[in-house]
Parts: sequence; C-alpha cells; structure tokens
Amino acid sequence: MYKVIVSILHYNNDHDTLSCLDSLLALNLEDIKISTYVLDNGSKKEIDIDSSQYDLLDLTVIRNPKNAGFTGGHNMIFGKVEDEEFDYFMILNNDTIVHPDLIKEMVSTIQKDGVGAVVPKIYFTKGHEFHKERYSENDLGKVFWYAGGYMDWNHVTSKHRGVDEVDHGQFSEEEAIGFATGACLLMRKNLIKEIGLFDEKYFLYYEDADLTQRIIKSSHKIFYNPKAILWHNNAGSSSSGSSLHDYYLTRNRMLFGMHYAPLKTRLFLVKESLVLLKSGRVWQKRGIRDYYLHKFGKGSYE
Repeated sequence: MYKVIVSILHYNNDHDTLSCLDSLLALNLEDIKISTYVLDNGSKKEIDIDSSQYDLLDLTVIRNPKNAGFTGGHNMIFGKVEDEEFDYFMILNNDTIVHPDLIKEMVSTIQKDGVGAVVPKIYFTKGHEFHKERYSENDLGKVFWYAGGYMDWNHVTSKHRGVDEVDHGQFSEEEAIGFATGACLLMRKNLIKEIGLFDEKYFLYYEDADLTQRIIKSSHKIFYNPKAILWHNNAGSSSSGSSLHDYYLTRNRMLFGMHYAPLKTRLFLVKESLVLLKSGRVWQKRGIRDYYLHKFGKGSYE
C-alpha cells in the first residue's frame, strides 16, 4: 500500500477547487491511500467546504490568512505532513480535473529505478483552449496544454511540448523530460527531504523550473507518463499580460537564469535587464529593480 499526500492551493475561486475535489472522488486507488490538503491561501472569503462529502479523500482544509504564494503554500503543506508516514507528495493545481487513473499511473511510473518525479499528460479543459476557433467540436478537450517539457536556455523559458496541438498520439511514449510543470507533479518524499521543495524566493513563476533543475542535479530523472491525464483550465489564479505577470516573470526569469543559464545567456540577461529598466512596462521595471536589490519572495508587488 502506497500513501500519497495531495497538496492543493485555493485562492478565491471556490468553483475550481470544488470541481477538482469532486474529480478526485472518482480516482481508482487500488493499493494506494491518499490524504488531501487544501490550503486556503489568503482568500478574501474563506472557502466553504463540507469535509464530510470528501471522506474518501481524507480531506484537511488549512486556513492561511495571508497569501504565501505558490511556493510558500505548498511548502506549508509539506511542512505540516513531513513527519507523517507517506511515500509520495503530489502538487496539484486547483483548476484541474483529474482522470480516474491519474495517481495510479503516476505511482506506477515513479517505481522505476532513478525516477524521482513524474508528470502527466495535460489537456486544456474543454472550452478553455487558447484558440478555440481552430478546432472541431470533437477536438475540444483533446488539445495539449503540456506533454512533457524542456528548457529553452537561449531565452530562459520553459517550453511545453505539444501546446495547442490536438492529441493524435504524437506524445504517447513514457520518457524522461527536462522540465516539470508545477500544475501536477508527483515526487518521492525522500527526494524532497534531500533537496527541499520550492524555493520561496520565487513566490510565483519559475519555481517549477528551479525545482526541475534541483531534481536533475540530484541525479534523479523526471518522467512523463502519457497514460496519466488531467485537464487544466489554465490561468485560474492570475491573468496573462497582467501587472502580476510582468513583475514576477521578469524578476524570476533573472533570478533563475543568472543561477542556472550558460554564461552567454547570463550576459544577454544583464543587457536585456538594462533595456527593461529604461523602456519596459512599469512592473517589468520594478521586477528588474527588485532583482538587483534582492527583494525576493512577494517582493514589491501590491
């Protein structure tokens, strides 16, 4: 019997979180026991969950009065359970719907020698595709959001394989990959104890890229299992192109790139940062400034 801790962060959107929990009730859990933790991460109004409806999930709801970010929220849950007996820790976005075999498939893959973490195949939730007009009705719900990933070191960005493509079996092999999304990630408990979970300097964005690098540098593999499936609403807690994106993506790209990228790319980042300080958008400028002032974590974002 394997024990899995499922870690979910909630922020304001009750519908997403409850839909995610409802999908977990349908999991096939032969020889697997789960305990589910939902951290209400500084929501304006506390989420109303009737825990008795989720007895099968062994649900615990934690109220956190301040938003600890993606990094601090999941670290808080791991800190609460790390002395308990369990085998694996799963990070799961609240704006996802899981396939019944998701955890069973991921647990199967993580048994392989040298595998420290596993990621699933992720589709856009039907109707949440970036370019809905491109697809037939039958294609909706089968459009990739993520089919494994890799790092583009020239531009210091993480890349999702297959994004916006319809699934025709082109990413159907179980294999090692170079970037693990934080939307859904299963890790060995002993690996987290060895290398830590998320670096709270990031607060939000690039934290999964940083964790990926630490997993790989610890000589563990990250495997993609295409039989483990979930659907992602995408950007349920923040909006692309917003001031929040401008600030955290700009600052954290510098933080990540200056630590891990090749020398040539780091020189490019420095030059680019000077351009952004002069002519970038307001929150891009502030992100660059805070990188150089070492204002990490939540930083100056309001």
